[in-house]
Amino acid sequence: MDSASCSILDALHLSSTVTNYGNNKYRYSYTLRNPFSVLPFSSTFPAIPASTGKFLHFNRFLAFCSTSRSENQNRSLELAILLEVDGVMMDAYHLGNRQAFNVAFQKLGLDCANWSEPVYLDLARKCSGDEERMLKVYFNRIGWPTSLPTNEKGSFIKSVLREKKTALDDFVMSKSLPLRPGVEDFIDDAYNEGIPVVILTAYSKSGDKVAGSIIEKLGHERISKVKIVGNEEVKQSLYGQLITHKGLYWGVDEELAQEAIKAALAEKQKIAEDVASILKLSVEIDTSSSESLEKTVAALRAGAEYAEVPFKNCVLIAGSQSGVSGADQIGMPCIVLRSSLTSRAEFPSAKAIMDGFGGADLTVSKLCQKRWS
Repeated sequence: MDSASCSILDALHLSSTVTNYGNNKYRYSYTLRNPFSVLPFSSTFPAIPASTGKFLHFNRFLAFCSTSRSENQNRSLELAILLEVDGVMMDAYHLGNRQAFNVAFQKLGLDCANWSEPVYLDLARKCSGDEERMLKVYFNRIGWPTSLPTNEKGSFIKSVLREKKTALDDFVMSKSLPLRPGVEDFIDDAYNEGIPVVILTAYSKSGDKVAGSIIEKLGHERISKVKIVGNEEVKQSLYGQLITHKGLYWGVDEELAQEAIKAALAEKQKIAEDVASILKLSVEIDTSSSESLEKTVAALRAGAEYAEVPFKNCVLIAGSQSGVSGADQIGMPCIVLRSSLTSRAEFPSAKAIMDGFGGADLTVSKLCQKRWS
């Protein structure tokens, strides 16, 4: 039986022992010393716990616990690559967004509405890609459906956008949407260098549904070279279980602390409403953006965990503002790959902005040399 201390448990102010049960399975037992202590996350934390309660079970060797690696495999301890789906693996907006609008028009019986490529590009340019504004400008130009009451224009726009999203999701899942040029070679090069590649589907617009499409497009041989991290993998990760309080025994004091937090948030809302009433305003604290950022951060943390590399040694290849914001939040280097959706956007916190894979753009050799820093 081997005993050791675990850095993440030290950060939690826990006393711990590690018991070797054979076949690389470990059981950590611990006692909580201070449930109110701040939780600083170490850049090297264990991987996937398999159960909840007072014991945490780990079924894989940790990257920093491995003692026998080849030279190429040692490189994987220095660098890992996290790939977003939207705009990075595939550029659905470039090939499918306009067609998705036309499918939505047809489903809603709007026979007079059809966006040719010049019309679509003109609307996107004038409205800076804001799809709700694009629809308003277009129907103000050609005329709204005659049976549509004026006060229902907003709900009509939302119905078009819902149908458009469904059509675009179907297009993403179809065989007709190819991967971005060069992404397969990029994955192969990373694999040959011993660099882990993780594909993040957890906060993709199409969600976990896109994973099957990616597997089919990459092929089973190449998919064996990568790891796909979706919502379920995030939940099962150590970070995911910590932020949801699963897998840990917190005790009554922690429950009281959570109630105190809820009470404090309620008090903030009450104060805001009192001030607003004096000013004759309406106010509500919006937490949707922070929740989205938290989801992105959790996916990035889980991606690093599955890659078995400290998160600051990972590089996120992003195609969305949410990914860039999440990486900036935790100090993970980020490189933006421009797509049709982000061709004019600015990303000041990104280490570099590139147009695609291969050649003068993004290559594994450039990542290894860290030319963006």
